[in-house]
Amino acid sequence: MQRVLGILISFGLSVVVWAGETISEGWLAKGTKWETPFYVRVSGKDGPTVVITGGIHGNEPAGARAAEQIRHWSITRGRLVVIPQANIPGLRDGTRFLPGEPPSRRDLNRQFPKTKMAAEAHGVLGKELWKFIGDQNPDWMIDLHEGYDFHQINSKSVGSSIIDAKGKAADIAVPKMLAAVNATITDPKKKLVRLRYPVDGSLVRAAHERLGAASMILETTFKSQPLSKRARQHRMMVHALLTHLQMVDSTSQVMLPAKTEALRVAVYDAGGVGSNGPRELDRVLRGMPATMARRVGAEDIRNGVLTQFDVAIFPGGSGSKQAAALDARGRKAVQAFVQRGGGYVGICAGSYLAAANYSWSLGISNHKTFCETIDLPNIGRKSMWYRGPTATVKMELTAEGREILGDRKGVFEVRYHNGPIMSPMGVKGLEAFRPLAIFRSEVARYDPQKGTMVNTPAIIAGEYGNGRVLSISPHPESSVKLHALVANGIRWAGRR
Repeated sequence: MQRVLGILISFGLSVVVWAGETISEGWLAKGTKWETPFYVRVSGKDGPTVVITGGIHGNEPAGARAAEQIRHWSITRGRLVVIPQANIPGLRDGTRFLPGEPPSRRDLNRQFPKTKMAAEAHGVLGKELWKFIGDQNPDWMIDLHEGYDFHQINSKSVGSSIIDAKGKAADIAVPKMLAAVNATITDPKKKLVRLRYPVDGSLVRAAHERLGAASMILETTFKSQPLSKRARQHRMMVHALLTHLQMVDSTSQVMLPAKTEALRVAVYDAGGVGSNGPRELDRVLRGMPATMARRVGAEDIRNGVLTQFDVAIFPGGSGSKQAAALDARGRKAVQAFVQRGGGYVGICAGSYLAAANYSWSLGISNHKTFCETIDLPNIGRKSMWYRGPTATVKMELTAEGREILGDRKGVFEVRYHNGPIMSPMGVKGLEAFRPLAIFRSEVARYDPQKGTMVNTPAIIAGEYGNGRVLSISPHPESSVKLHALVANGIRWAGRR
């Protein structure tokens, strides 16, 4: 233990002891544009040292997200070392490479000692990572990545695979890891497969050849799969390995620290969600101090992850498709979460989902939506929820809205894209909602819609059991100028 702490102190360490574990954190390449945090959990019991890295390539965010969650897992023996965001500038820019580096140095995963060449890494970040990992004397080296397509469908991509170095330890562990993740995948062509050998110059290959570690790259696939699903697959594979090594006794669903004062926010990003909503909410949440946000999917919710959170956000897309993806068990989990005191924020589709007038909706907000289907002369049968493409409308906060969402006075503009036109549903036993904002203009595609939007609630607040529900019809998260309004709404839902 003293040797371990001595090594880590040289990297700018802070140390706490929690539930029998020594939990340490510090910085690599501190003071440079490449500085990135590391985290070490020491169980105090003999066992293997496992090093996990994520975010080596900045356009592969699932590994970084998963590693950030895995670092909070309590271990029962050995040591767990996690570098969740190896290439922070690349992750920030969404680029594979190290921004600003020349071609020969821009791919971080080619900067480590190559076979039959000098045992040295290259570049500021490459050298720092290699020295730190070497000092840990790892038994296992796991690097989390993503491919652009499923390997079984497109052999040019290594997506959905485990790429391991040769060795008896991996021969035993890899089949268990594949079995764990593939049990959740129904399409045979999207199941993960085993590939060999890691590319020359990669961190994993160097760790195997130079440090003697059992090493592997875990590749998920970002094509047509939400970020929450890819991160979950990473977690499942790592959990299967750590279970095999008898290092964990918790589930792979742990996403957050056991104890934190931060506001814990879950953002649903799976079935029924549009592509922009979660990304725009990421920008809002990054600007909120003392907040920890995680992407979650329908399977996560069915497996009970909402018990770890204070607020759940359901973004734009399709409310009915979100309900279908959640299925009855997932919808009950959301209802139970709010009933117990959790906060719910629904934006556009999420407000349809919260409503009380559909067979598939959650019924946690006492509102209905203007959704009649009407036969229109010379046009045909049309549903009134659809008002056309994205538009800009005017909105004004009520007095209570200014107290909760920020003291913005007067009428202002906001993006609108077929959000619900909300009115009281009148469900007995469910508290009436309170308008926080009012539409002051409208969008109408068909004659029966005219006059039905202006001066109706744009944002409403209510309670369901012990929890708070915020339903937002337009898209304030799309405008940087309105991010503070959204952030204040999230805090209100989370009772902060």
